[in-house]
Amino acid sequence: MEALHSESKAPLPAPTSIRSVLFDIDGTLVASNDAQARSWVGALHEYGLFVRFGQVRKLIGMGADKLVPGATGQSAAPETIERVSARRAELFRRHELPRLHALPGARVLLERLLARGTSVGVASSAPPSEASLLLERLGLRDLLEPAPVPRAVPSKPDPDVIEAALQHLRCPPGEAILVGDTPYDIEAGRRAGVATVAFRSGGWPDVQLKGALALYDGPQDLLDKLGRPPFDSRGLVSPAPWN
Repeated sequence: MEALHSESKAPLPAPTSIRSVLFDIDGTLVASNDAQARSWVGALHEYGLFVRFGQVRKLIGMGADKLVPGATGQSAAPETIERVSARRAELFRRHELPRLHALPGARVLLERLLARGTSVGVASSAPPSEASLLLERLGLRDLLEPAPVPRAVPSKPDPDVIEAALQHLRCPPGEAILVGDTPYDIEAGRRAGVATVAFRSGGWPDVQLKGALALYDGPQDLLDKLGRPPFDSRGLVSPAPWN
């Protein structure tokens, strides 16, 4: 898959201390990127917008405001995007959500961070209502609460959802880190002034995740290495080599 923001950039410096860790959901805590893409393809087809799975799959991580025109190659009226997005959400809830489970290590990772006194939050392009539903399905709703985000807020790679999460947790950008799985997470974090670590669990090749502070296979891999930089016992103190 080819990122829209794939130019090589150095990672943001690691915070010298950390108060909050922000988590994307799709692809980061659950292997749902393919499921989301299938739902988008189905919804778009119902509205006469015939796209291939691959066209949509590389845009997962963005919200409807960017995904619909990006996949179709044409602009769409806001009301059309809203209708397609609503149908996509319905297809996702009906056909995909019942089959999803949290990635290995996701819950224990969140519990471990909370036990260390680190607050955790959600920074997802998904609407808060869907994010809550997904977290409930994953058995993580008691640990994570989506930040309230206005409907008109642009999705990643714009920084707005990251900034909303920071405001919700009352945490400055320099004392937070974002955990995501796409180039759009990394770019959104950069624009918000938040360093990002990336998971391979979203299906992106390593080269497209350049700009992340560190790279892990998924929640379990990070959990296993939580005592090492950049997630050592004192917080994020130095960049870690890609592993």
